[in-house]
Amino acid sequence: MSNTLFDKVWDSHVVKKIENGPDVFFIDRHLVHEVTSPVAFLGLKNRNIPVLYPERTFATADHNTPTINQHLPVKDPLSANQLEALEKNAAEHGIPYWGLGHEKNGIVHVIGPENGITLPGATIVCGDSHTSTHGAFGAIAFGIGTSEVEMVLATQCIMQPKPKSMRININGALSFGVTPKDVALYIISKLTTSGATGYFVEYAGDVFKNMSMEGRMTVCNLSIEMGARGGMIAPDQKTFDYVKGREFAPKGAAWDRAMAYWETLYSEPHAEFDKELNFDAADIEPMITYGTNPGMGTGISNGIPMANAVEGGAATYQKSLAYMDFNEGEAIKGKPIDFVFLGSCTNGRIEDFRAFASIVKGRKKADNVTAWLVPGSHGVEDAIKAEGILDILHEAGFELREPGCSACLAMNDDKIPAGKYAVSTSNRNFEGRQGPGARTLLASPLVAAAAAVTGKVTDPRELMNEMVMG
Repeated sequence: MSNTLFDKVWDSHVVKKIENGPDVFFIDRHLVHEVTSPVAFLGLKNRNIPVLYPERTFATADHNTPTINQHLPVKDPLSANQLEALEKNAAEHGIPYWGLGHEKNGIVHVIGPENGITLPGATIVCGDSHTSTHGAFGAIAFGIGTSEVEMVLATQCIMQPKPKSMRININGALSFGVTPKDVALYIISKLTTSGATGYFVEYAGDVFKNMSMEGRMTVCNLSIEMGARGGMIAPDQKTFDYVKGREFAPKGAAWDRAMAYWETLYSEPHAEFDKELNFDAADIEPMITYGTNPGMGTGISNGIPMANAVEGGAATYQKSLAYMDFNEGEAIKGKPIDFVFLGSCTNGRIEDFRAFASIVKGRKKADNVTAWLVPGSHGVEDAIKAEGILDILHEAGFELREPGCSACLAMNDDKIPAGKYAVSTSNRNFEGRQGPGARTLLASPLVAAAAAVTGKVTDPRELMNEMVMG
């Protein structure tokens, strides 16, 4: 029987199959942060249960943390309590903890790959929906709830029904100015936010083969936004080169053994998927969202669709446009904006800052724009400085903040004010996601940079053409 990549990894981690029930599923790596772990650790304490494999668990502070003055005590009492609880719980159970100020601190889905915690063929969970990011390495990775966090801490297993499989193929070459973020937003706009519900998605074809590891992470990160349980891409030489030499990656003979397994991780030629979709790379242009879910996206040169061209009820569509203060048929390009956010587990990596800097270099931040540029980790922050990107940003009038989730979810101080428009490289644009009343337009780092220097929604290709012509 020809197996899919997903089948190979899933089936090798099933401890026990329950008839007419879920699988008992072994977890290789468990990532925890300060928001979804305190109640789970309290559950262990109340039942007097230890963490079974503390060496398979890694803890960092990211969601509810400030992105300025991290050397000072955290002012918000809830945040301070959560951070204190995580530090205490990690110490009590012998779990590595990377808190504020630690050189390895950062967003959980950025530091996992950076440190070689994320490996091909692994199973990875975290109390955070965007755990699907790690699927870029050929891992099965998904978010779990607090009760499941407790289950994994106690047993290193989870009860999970096996999802259906979907493959999304995109072949051809991406056009000028089109990034992995645009690819993901394009797919979501085609499938809607529920189109992959019940599925685990494998991304295949020329576009993903040619993508960098950081680009693959962005695509897999957004799998959850079309309803999928997760997304994955078969590991290849690019994957192995990225992983090799990182702190928690196998070394020596262990590396050779791992490689022998990793090289088998691909979907076989006649493997069957429950659903298969095909798209053409040439059809994708820089994308931007105009509504209140990630599926409400369009090419930046297009207008806001008419209600009759959009799936779902007209009343819901009108409510979404009313929240955004947009109208059917209007051009999205040229809309004035107030904030730009570069960061999050979707686009907080060094490649994203390189892209942003390529647009703003030699230009100035628009006076009407407040920009929050937030690296995903101290490793990213160090690279920004080492590569001279910080100098480019400063010359253009931008400041760099400290690592954290920041304005992605507004659990911290970085909240977009009510009624203000933010072009954001994060993953969600629901009502109030970035602050009560905030209006979010999801986009790539290139689109965000173009907005940051023009003060309005701008096609980055126009600025890139100026650079080429110049």
